[in-house]
Amino acid sequence: MLAIRIPRRKAVALATAAVLAGLAAPAATATPATATETATTTAASYDPAYYDAAAGKTGTALKSALHTIISDQTKLSYSAVWEALKVTDQDPNNSNNVILLYSGISRSKSLNGGDVGDWNREHVWAKSHGDFGTSTGPGTDLHHLRPEDVQVNSIRGNKDFDNGGGSFTNSGGSLTDSNSFEPRDAVKGDVARMILYMAVRYEGTDGWPDLEPNDSVTNGTNPYHGRLSVLKQWHQEDPPSAFERNRNDVIHDSYQHNRNPFIDHPEWVESIW
Repeated sequence: MLAIRIPRRKAVALATAAVLAGLAAPAATATPATATETATTTAASYDPAYYDAAAGKTGTALKSALHTIISDQTKLSYSAVWEALKVTDQDPNNSNNVILLYSGISRSKSLNGGDVGDWNREHVWAKSHGDFGTSTGPGTDLHHLRPEDVQVNSIRGNKDFDNGGGSFTNSGGSLTDSNSFEPRDAVKGDVARMILYMAVRYEGTDGWPDLEPNDSVTNGTNPYHGRLSVLKQWHQEDPPSAFERNRNDVIHDSYQHNRNPFIDHPEWVESIW
């Protein structure tokens, strides 16, 4: 790994964790989505030299350069993801809890598992879209894995993302219908940037499928995820929050040592797509 491009600021990560721990509050069963997204964090700025190889590029050349940059990463096992999510998605207001992506619920870190009332590992890029499962690689990439209520995770299933649908238990404002899922407003941009990260990181050059966004909501097991036009809209309407930026830093500093470029440079979405 080239240290000049990917400085591992472990001391910064530890300091960030300490500050977040200091924000602990009495345990809560739920946290309003708005509180989560506006919470103040103390994430350090990334080293802009990380993206030197992408400087001045646009379109497919930019996508290719970013792929090379972010492919330089440390890979986790699927079991290691459990502990990592307890750090990357820690509730800034309660260090004993994690924030569930679609629900906005703050739930105890200890309630990870597969039973009703637990949270589990949600693959934002549905693992069946390309059939990569939970094997080390795209199936364990923290940049698209998030904690979610077991039942909500099941309701989302492998649906593509789109606007519309009805509510459901613990939805937090998310909606679903027969063939698509709409996340709550506070994380729509997060979802879009996770999908687009996966499309850049996995280009079919390292034994995994070439993942790409498209404008369909009937992708099934094909290595595509939709709906691109809606994801771009969500990206514009919900820019990166402090929580999302901190998460990007923690993944980079303490786990994978790579970044989601669309959190650092939101303008690159339009340049590529």
